[in-house]
Amino acid sequence: MAASRAALTRDDLRLKVAVQRGRLGGTDFRVIRPAGPLQNGALYQARDCYEMYVDRTDGRRIGTLMLLAARSPRSLIYLPMRTTPTAPGVGWDDEKRLDLVLAHRAVQFQPSRWKQLRERCNAGNAPRELRTASIPARDLPADHGPNTSVRSDPKHGNLLHQALYAETLFLTGGTTAFREAAQEIFAVTKDGPPHAATRHYVPGACNYHVCRNLYDWPELEEHDWDQFHVEFCPRWAK
Repeated sequence: MAASRAALTRDDLRLKVAVQRGRLGGTDFRVIRPAGPLQNGALYQARDCYEMYVDRTDGRRIGTLMLLAARSPRSLIYLPMRTTPTAPGVGWDDEKRLDLVLAHRAVQFQPSRWKQLRERCNAGNAPRELRTASIPARDLPADHGPNTSVRSDPKHGNLLHQALYAETLFLTGGTTAFREAAQEIFAVTKDGPPHAATRHYVPGACNYHVCRNLYDWPELEEHDWDQFHVEFCPRWAK
């Protein structure tokens, strides 16, 4: 599946995905997920924030899925992350494992219906169509440092809205919102510690700590949301 009909270049982003279809209440939904499981990309609900840990490889996969969500107003992007091996440093704050669903606001999907749709998609006999998603490199905004994205809509139309249902965090928004979030995740994978530093990596420490937040604090206070914190972590599972 190509996300754009324009000619592809070697800089464009490509990702193997599985496409499924489920029907609820007379409505058909298309669900897109990574073709293979995430091994070094995990999401947790902590006491006061959502914590995502990524290495370079899976961080780029997740960032690419964010860009795919920006171009998929009729699809749900499903990241089954509860089965990912536990990230280093997790366990001291009573963290809870979460899956992640990215939904363009045009889908108009009610998160309360997700558990039923997920069960149908995860059934052993549920058909899956393997495809290659191709995202133009131009979809990824240039990175100018943390917390510098311009919120052009005074009503915060560029924010990713949060909802938590059935051990799944839903992030819902428009094209700009998903592209800005992808920018932050790609920045973490780019600026993570060099290979030599991974031998001395301490989870959560300041010496090699590289992270980004998806929200500014005034946005969180206004909507009563929790911060979404993305942290680089060297590859922890094979």
